Amino acid sequence: MEIYDKIISFVRGQFEEPEAFIPLHEPRFIGKEKEYVTEVIDSTFVSYVGPYVSKFEEQIAQNVGSRFAVATNSGTSALHIALLSAGVGPNDEVITQPLTFVATVNAIRYINASPVFVDVDRDTLGLSPEKLKEFLEAECEIKNGTTFNKKTGRKITACMPVHTFGFPCRIDSINETCDEYNIVVVEDAAESLGSYYKNKHTGTFGKIGAFSFNGNKTITCGGGGMVVTDDEETAKLAKHLTTTAKVQHPWEYVHDMVGYNYRMPNLNAAVACAQLEKLADFVDNKRELAKNYIEFFADLPVDFIEENDDSKSNYWLMALIFESLDQRNDFLKFSNDRKVMTRPIWKLMNKLGPFKNFQTSDLSNSEWFEQRVVNIPSSVRLNDSWRR
Repeated sequence: MEIYDKIISFVRGQFEEPEAFIPLHEPRFIGKEKEYVTEVIDSTFVSYVGPYVSKFEEQIAQNVGSRFAVATNSGTSALHIALLSAGVGPNDEVITQPLTFVATVNAIRYINASPVFVDVDRDTLGLSPEKLKEFLEAECEIKNGTTFNKKTGRKITACMPVHTFGFPCRIDSINETCDEYNIVVVEDAAESLGSYYKNKHTGTFGKIGAFSFNGNKTITCGGGGMVVTDDEETAKLAKHLTTTAKVQHPWEYVHDMVGYNYRMPNLNAAVACAQLEKLADFVDNKRELAKNYIEFFADLPVDFIEENDDSKSNYWLMALIFESLDQRNDFLKFSNDRKVMTRPIWKLMNKLGPFKNFQTSDLSNSEWFEQRVVNIPSSVRLNDSWRR
């Protein structure tokens, strides 16, 4: 317990909170959020028809280096639309990782497609290129340019790797393997705005990527998401699907596909634009906190998860690795009892009721993480100028 006391004391020191509750990740509104929201309210264009939606799309595209961006009302809807726009249909299969937030797999099931769970790497927490290749070589075959799962007979249309906690996975190697098998890569970059792999922004390696702006993300507009792609037709389809598939006309209501009311409202986009103006400061602030954590845990028998040499992480959620499940559980109780919020990593998706009957490969690394990983407070810390 002495080690746990040291950790709690250090965390409190980092956030200058000697007694008050410290959340896991709280939003910071220190820019022009109120100014932009007031402008939107005064304009009466509070829904998705409004200039801030287009402005935010343009700014995200410029920020991450994609040609196109389509704003949605949540990260989950962005994942759903990304899969649909990539051509995933009912009864198709999508390879993904079990170590992720439930939205990843929910989006697959919304289409009535089936997830196939492949293990992650120990040093990235993201989908393992080696395990992916092993699965495809052992369990799949290519017929007329299409990859089929030999066990189920279903077509494998897409692969959805996750940049877990903002740590980039080896997305280039995943792309190479998927190209060999004609499988579309849809990046779940929900947690990784501001993260780079080999100097290229996450979410821009595959055919299409998706980001989230939920209340606990690095920048937030309460809810919201974004689909990014370099393919013009894919972007047009994504935008069409998110606007109830309405054919443009001055007054007629004609819908030519099953569409979704998924567009981001102008009100949320105003907040998002103000937040995006602070993204670089927020990421620098969080990386400084990560550096402090790295130095502190270097002398303790608890590992702090760090970025790889090829990566620059936004350190969205910072995490510890304990030696055992018992130690993990002891620390969770100890820290939360003392009003310092911590939480375990997600339960593996293949162990949840809705997904437990879907195919898995060997998941030893994911299971290892599930028993040991704890997220610790990771908010942007306020400095004197931001407090004023």
